[in-house]
Amino acid sequence: MNLTQIKGNTWVLEGQEFIPLYRLDERRCVLLDNGLVQEQKELEESLKGAGLVPAGILCSHAHIDHCGNSAYLQRKYGIPEALTAPEAGMCANLLTLKCYFLTLPPETVAEESSNMIHTPDVIIPPGDGPFSFCGAEFHIVHTPGHSAGHICTVTPDNVCYTADALLSYEMIEAKLPYSLSHQAAIDSREKLRGLGCDYYIMAHRGVCGSGEIDTLIEENQKLVRCRAQEIFELVDRPMTASEIDQAACARYELYTRKNRRALRFERNIRFFVEYLVDTGQLEMSCQRGVVLYSRPKA
Repeated sequence: MNLTQIKGNTWVLEGQEFIPLYRLDERRCVLLDNGLVQEQKELEESLKGAGLVPAGILCSHAHIDHCGNSAYLQRKYGIPEALTAPEAGMCANLLTLKCYFLTLPPETVAEESSNMIHTPDVIIPPGDGPFSFCGAEFHIVHTPGHSAGHICTVTPDNVCYTADALLSYEMIEAKLPYSLSHQAAIDSREKLRGLGCDYYIMAHRGVCGSGEIDTLIEENQKLVRCRAQEIFELVDRPMTASEIDQAACARYELYTRKNRRALRFERNIRFFVEYLVDTGQLEMSCQRGVVLYSRPKA
């Protein structure tokens, strides 16, 4: 992984996603997330090559590409990890972890992601504000939506790691952006407008300056509303969630033959349907024990 300086002691390891770190001194660093379990060896070799050892993990949220190596790093280096309470709870066991994967059977969750089961050492307070960790003073901004306890972290260099609260320009055309609650994610992105940070790091491979952040936020909001509108337009009659899923997969040409990917598509589409219901664009009815979604009658 390339190690790139963003500002001061704030750097980024460029893996399949960006893994920011804050250098405490010449040797020790705090990792802001830690990537996929498949990147474990590459992560360690990159840190070693830079003469760095992790002193702590300040994790944005408990998704597979953000805390895949948390348990391993805790054990090997004897270092603390900090997580919010909702994210910590999700990593407690396989059943709580299923709350993230949602549509996948428990045994499939175990096969894919048992490495995510761990106990953080520090629970991040629920309010926005300063947070001392490993001898450095960070600033936490709670941004639920993508996940229940997602946070953004501002380093002492005034650099904000937005994690998955924002998609980078590279990802802005995503077919089905994921959020547990799209409305909560929209509200959280608005919180980032007034931070006044010098740089913003997106987990999925993007960095922008203070002059670009408002435009990027707007593009993210536009993407979600655009995808919601496209899915809304597919509902041309009372339809089940499965029928909407089938129509959306055809609309976006999501023609996978892999069960696990298909179940993830189903989950992501359902979250858009829920957003359309919550915003009053779709309504629910029940016939013979089956929920149908339809446009409100004029």
